[in-house]
Amino acid sequence: MATLVLTAIGTALGGPLGGAIGSIAGRVLDSAIIGSPKHEGPRLKDLSVTTSSYGTPIPRHFGKVRSAGSIIWATELVEHSEKSGGGKGKPSITTYNYSISCAVALASRHIKGIGRVWADGNLLRGSEGDLKAGGKLRIYLGDEDQAQDPLMAADMGPACPAFRGLAYAVFEDLALADFGNRIPALTFEIIADDGEFGLSELLPGEDIAVRAMPLPELTGFTHDGGSDANLLSLLQDFYPISCQGGGAELVITSAVGVSGESVTDLPPTVASKDGEFAGQTGVRRKRRIDNHADAVGVRYYDLDRDYQPGLQRSRGKPGRGQIETIEFPACLVANHARQLADRMADTREQSRETMSYRIATIDDDLRCGTLVRPAGERGVWQIRAWEWRAEGVELELEAVDITANTGLLASGDAGIIRPATDEPVGESVIQAFELPWDGLGSGTERKIYAAVSSQSSGWNGAALYVDIGNGSLKPAGTAARTRATIGTVSTALPAASPHLFDRANSLVVELVDPKFMLAEADMIALAQGANRTRVGKELIQFASAESLGAGLWRISGLLRGRGGTETAIADHKVGEGFALLDSTLSSIDVTTIGSAPTATALALGNGDLAPATTTIAELGSFFRPLTPVKAQLKAQTDGARLLTWVRRARGGWQWLDEVDVPFSETVESYEVRFRDGSGDTLSWTTSVTNLILAQQIWEELTSKPSPKHLEIRQIGSSSMSPPLIISIS
Repeated sequence: MATLVLTAIGTALGGPLGGAIGSIAGRVLDSAIIGSPKHEGPRLKDLSVTTSSYGTPIPRHFGKVRSAGSIIWATELVEHSEKSGGGKGKPSITTYNYSISCAVALASRHIKGIGRVWADGNLLRGSEGDLKAGGKLRIYLGDEDQAQDPLMAADMGPACPAFRGLAYAVFEDLALADFGNRIPALTFEIIADDGEFGLSELLPGEDIAVRAMPLPELTGFTHDGGSDANLLSLLQDFYPISCQGGGAELVITSAVGVSGESVTDLPPTVASKDGEFAGQTGVRRKRRIDNHADAVGVRYYDLDRDYQPGLQRSRGKPGRGQIETIEFPACLVANHARQLADRMADTREQSRETMSYRIATIDDDLRCGTLVRPAGERGVWQIRAWEWRAEGVELELEAVDITANTGLLASGDAGIIRPATDEPVGESVIQAFELPWDGLGSGTERKIYAAVSSQSSGWNGAALYVDIGNGSLKPAGTAARTRATIGTVSTALPAASPHLFDRANSLVVELVDPKFMLAEADMIALAQGANRTRVGKELIQFASAESLGAGLWRISGLLRGRGGTETAIADHKVGEGFALLDSTLSSIDVTTIGSAPTATALALGNGDLAPATTTIAELGSFFRPLTPVKAQLKAQTDGARLLTWVRRARGGWQWLDEVDVPFSETVESYEVRFRDGSGDTLSWTTSVTNLILAQQIWEELTSKPSPKHLEIRQIGSSSMSPPLIISIS
């Protein structure tokens, strides 16, 4: 507040210079009255990204941590292009994607392995070791005899180092399409040690001996560099230590007093000459008065939140200004972080009272960290330091409460946790087919689709290819990340009329993922095209869907023979494909197939060891004319027979009264063919929807061996319709 007031007054009196002077004076006054926030310790890396710069220390990791690492080698971006479309006056489209190979240094000591990997905050590698993007990943654990990476050696030649003693990861041809065709910000879950670790692992020097100094709450810890003294200074706030340097090595022990630990009674003090501390008493007590808050906050890496920074506050009230926050580069769960914060607050409160105590001679049992009870004093104290003096040995004592940590431990809360979904990428499953024209768009552009899916929700798409049998694969597009709802039929669907709503029959299907759902639809929704499904070669719609569990569904309330597929109504069997025809279907580039009568579709995703393959069903069905309907055979007065029928048109699915369906072929033409029991055939071609069979011809046809019938087909631009059959007695 003083900053705002004095800045305004200074500006009014002295212009910009006066405002600056007023602002400085206001901040000083605010700091004196309110206090200012205080941060200690190395800053946690909230926005840590993978970098590459000379002189950057490579940290040592302990336990399990998440770290960005440093790029130590990389290739240029590699461009990949795919051409699709073209032909019949349509422009071709070339799609460009990029990949890169790089190596990232992770730790300057041996590690056990790598867990998850994040790219731009999203999972790039799951806990099962599966990459969510294209490419390969190799891990080098930092062994002293590890070999060169073959890709790096091929690029750098004989000068390529093996980076022995350095743990690093190598990405080969990492696909960058999901990251805006740039190198993403990478972070790695590094597993450096199995189980718990103690201070002895953090200080492996030969001249340092660590005794009974575990670090039980720590799941992981990162030492970014600096001296051992800096490391001990950081840990001292959370794990009080005692150092003894009287011998050939520095001995470090825990300085935390615990209930039940033995307490040594100190001998009486000795007098001293004038000028020594405490005169004749040999005791001097001090109580530190400072601005430390009663409560402190600990900022740490929260294990339950995928190592994102968390904050836990100790019990007690803050001092002047904001709460004091300690930055602790350790991986903890919320409860342990709260307990460390409480321990720090208790330790700081106890350490305010110290005592200088002079005895005649030093005792081998009186070392730093020993719990003692001074003669004539209350409470338990701990030796922090000692020093030889002319009149005796001066002990520096600090008051401790050995019952402070024996009460009920407070619990911490990590907050709302939304961990990244880590599902295996899964293998691709594919069905492919050509569909009849639905009446939308151009009637000259074929519609061939791939229904690509997977049993795992972690599946993230696949590249599509086509093989027309000439030994070469052609890129045919991509399957989107959204899985298609497909499966197989568990019961054969009985035949029914395509002209009536089928209430009698039902169908049980098994979906590839039990998590898939099927929705119901009313008559209005069905009329608008809801729940269009391909079962075998027949297109149907269903109104009801009942879950039977374990991925099994019973569908009923059926509309049969949709899209002119009534000829497949009686051709169903167990195990045939089921595919929901919705927006999850992926288009196959029809130029890769051309006029080939057969073709195979392939899908290759990140989780596929080999491509998923299937034969593209019903090739040519888009241009195939529909079967004529309403055939009638009428006797004429002259003994002839008049054969009539009604044509249908591709895409003409609306039943408009008194309006003829639009014609979708270039030329109107029909074939009428006679077949008898001996296999003999006769055929006629006409351009109108009727045919007159003269009396002589009719008598000749009826004299043929049975069974005999007439077949009526419409002749299209590229194929003929399935036949409309009329039996002749």
